[in-house]
Amino acid sequence: MHVVFGANGRAGGETARALMSGGEPVRVVVRRPEQGKAWAALGTEVAVASLDNAEQVAAALKGATAAFLLNPPPVAGDPFGRTAEIGAALAQAVRRADLSRSVILSSIGAQHETDTGVIATLHQIEAMLAGTAPATAFLRSGYFVETWSEVAGVCVSEGVLPSFLEPDRKIPMVSTADVGRAAARLMSQNWAGTRIVELAGPEDWSASDVAAAFAKVLGRPVEPVLVPPEQREAVLAEAGLSTEVTAALLGMYEGIANGRFARQAGTEHWRGTTSLTAAVERIVKQLRADT
Repeated sequence: MHVVFGANGRAGGETARALMSGGEPVRVVVRRPEQGKAWAALGTEVAVASLDNAEQVAAALKGATAAFLLNPPPVAGDPFGRTAEIGAALAQAVRRADLSRSVILSSIGAQHETDTGVIATLHQIEAMLAGTAPATAFLRSGYFVETWSEVAGVCVSEGVLPSFLEPDRKIPMVSTADVGRAAARLMSQNWAGTRIVELAGPEDWSASDVAAAFAKVLGRPVEPVLVPPEQREAVLAEAGLSTEVTAALLGMYEGIANGRFARQAGTEHWRGTTSLTAAVERIVKQLRADT
């Protein structure tokens, strides 16, 4: 049995679907029973657990051969305090359930303890979960292409791509479809010890590349526009993010600008197969379905 936490999120959902497409038995874990109805209709088992509750997490892991674990993106409060709570619960639950194999979602740049903003919470989670299962893999993902869905509406309506990234700076990016396939692959392999797998797309991309992909999909020009650093806090505050979360996100973009979002030597370097255009096509298709 393969257990997937965060199945209603981007990476977790893609992981569950990749496992199902491979014929693997899957149990998804959700926070509330109603969130599992669509998954149950697809034939998966459904468990309910809060990630900060070790007893509930251990129960969800019962009988698992492998599990996909994650620290959800922060939405409120102190991201580092929240990570400490979730990390402690996950570590305790993995040991209590005697889980043999875990795949933990992390990020490129998580080798750094500081100066990476919110990515540092994943350094924190890696340290807390290291060695908790006999086989532990940290899947360090590149910047999700799907993150650009947050400004896709502006691309469509105004022909511009607002960006906190320098337009021509190429960084590791990857579609969550590839993240899910990589996680499923790791969950289905046999190994012992700790692995660090750093995952990016077929090539590194920039905000200018993303704008060009939107232009190709939409059939009209789309220009990348750098949001000046002095305006970013107001943009995130307008989106309803807390002061602590805003600071962590701004710290991430500062870390990217300073070259901290880079692959680590000595790790496994994987590349996905989903093209930037294909990933953007999915974003636009979903946007049109939602409007």
